[in-house]
Amino acid sequence: MNVSLTPGRAQPDATKSMRAARLAGPGRIEIVALPLPEPEEGEVRIAIEACGVCASNLGPWAAPEWMSYPTEPGGMGHEGWGVVEATGPGVTEVRPGQRVAFLGQRSFASHEIVPVAHLVPLPDGIAFPVEPVACALNIFRRSGIGRGDRVAIIGVGFLGALLTRLAADAGAEVIAISRREESLAMARRMGAARTIAMIDHQEIVDEVRDLTNGYFCDVVIEAVGKQWPLDLAGELVAEGGRLVIAGYHQDGARQVNMQQWNWRGIDVVNAHERRPEVYLRGMREAVEAVQKGWLDLSGLVTHSYPLEELAAALDATRDKPEGFVKAVVTCS
Repeated sequence: MNVSLTPGRAQPDATKSMRAARLAGPGRIEIVALPLPEPEEGEVRIAIEACGVCASNLGPWAAPEWMSYPTEPGGMGHEGWGVVEATGPGVTEVRPGQRVAFLGQRSFASHEIVPVAHLVPLPDGIAFPVEPVACALNIFRRSGIGRGDRVAIIGVGFLGALLTRLAADAGAEVIAISRREESLAMARRMGAARTIAMIDHQEIVDEVRDLTNGYFCDVVIEAVGKQWPLDLAGELVAEGGRLVIAGYHQDGARQVNMQQWNWRGIDVVNAHERRPEVYLRGMREAVEAVQKGWLDLSGLVTHSYPLEELAAALDATRDKPEGFVKAVVTCS
């Protein structure tokens, strides 16, 4: 989720300060001190407890040619939660001290200003990166998966694991395809009926053909964000099936086999939401699902780093050390 949500602000109180991480140069993070901003009408200031690290952060971290430095303080962070610290004029929906998740874009910091309309209350005892869980729920809704569907999920990280669980719970037969054996084991724990190592393109196609008696899959979810998985996904969709693109393709243009897609008559769904109201609905659903035990996140948030070690968190998200699924950065 990379929608710009924070408006311009009035002059902050220079006697108070906050901390924020920013990209100072290729592969280099620095922590800066800034005046603490004051919320304006309809806004709140959040004291951020923690923020998840998203795979979409790896594009800027890789220092592409289009990047300029230094970046905005707090930038890239968009999976935050924390405590309402101050409210602007006219805000009556929340009070200072209330814990919330929120839609933000500068959450690799100790504080962020956000519109009160972009908050989701967090019940006592609940702490998790709500935004990416909402992303999974929104993608699943767009996928149209139902009981009896044959579903292939390509890429089993945090997002792919949640989608595996959701599809299996809906009664679908899930084939999970991923590079690491750890990821395939996680997919099996999440309910995948079959797992395939993502090593050889044609071997994967042949195995899925055999597993489905030549039919292939009603729904294929591509959750990697690279060219090869997208190519593979197109070959695994059954005639009249659905290709759901959940991977975040940010590193350049893609080529697709339009002849194949057209011949098979498949539907293609770009499943990332950008509308704040849809995201907020997904976030509310995510909080309810975790609170009521409908969705178990144990084993999915595996690593935690202080804000000062954001660089290490980004490296781990890229390199995936043993046992790694998802990292959060503690900001308070």
